[in-house]
Parts: sequence; structure tokens; C-alpha cells
Amino acid sequence: MTSHKGWADLILVGLFSQSQHPALLCVVIFLVFLMALSGNAVLILLIHSNAQLHTPMSFFISQLSLMDMYISITMPKMLLDQVLGVSTILVPECGMQMFLYLTLGVSECVLLVTMAYDCYVSICYPLHYPLLMNHSVCLLLASLCWFLGSIERFTFTPITLTFPFC
Repeated sequence: MTSHKGWADLILVGLFSQSQHPALLCVVIFLVFLMALSGNAVLILLIHSNAQLHTPMSFFISQLSLMDMYISITMPKMLLDQVLGVSTILVPECGMQMFLYLTLGVSECVLLVTMAYDCYVSICYPLHYPLLMNHSVCLLLASLCWFLGSIERFTFTPITLTFPFC
């Protein structure tokens, strides 16, 4: 670790330093990143623009696509650092990336449980489904997913950052 304006830098090693063709690897990762990002964006736009897709499951799928954009938290910085030749990250930057990335990851897991509940209600209570899974309930469940992911990360990210790094 090196010191920089009062914060310690973490030295990043791994993916690009061990590759024989780091530029090619960088381009491939960037293309996959763009495909994933555009695929999720198109899915969200299609669900919100088509009135026939305004169902609870489609709403949850659009939320899942939004949460799947967690690759946008780490990939741009990683690729930019590779292009600029930077191999360090400040501990606060690392903590922020960790918080956002894992918040979306935990929220996504909770959302998958919510989607399973939606399927359960639609199969086991088909006549009550419109009452049990109305728009307000879907918004409440999606908000709860985002909230639980944030609370979980607000609890564990500060604890993780207190560990000594070598």
C-alpha cells in the first residue's frame, strides 16, 4: 500500500498483468460490457413502452435488469485504469465500489426471492392474484428489495474497511 493524500492506495494485480495480450482482453471485456448494458437497457425500455407487458412479473424483470447493471460500477474504472496504466485504487474508492456493487447484488438476490413469491401467488391463488399483487404491492416489494440490499451493505462495508490490508 502506498500513501496518497492521507489515504492508502491498494495495488491492483491480476487480470491484465497476467495476459499476453492485454489490449485485446480490454477490447473484448469492453464489448461484452456494452452488450450487457445495452441488453438490459433495451429490456427495460421494451417493458415500459409496451402496455401488454405491464404485469407484476415484467415489472420485477425490469427491476432485475436495472440491478444487473451493477457491472457499470466496476467495469468503466477497470478499463480506464488499464488504458491509463494505473494499477492502484484508493481505499475509499474501493469501499464505494464494494458498497454499490454488493448492494445491487444483495438487492438482486432479494428480488429473485420476490419473483419466486410472485410465481407462487399466481399459481396457488390465481383468483386472488390481482388483489395480492397489484401495482402498489409490486412497488412496495421492489422498494423493500432495494432497501434490504442497502441496509445489509451499510452494516458490513464499514466493518470490512476496518480490516488491515496488505
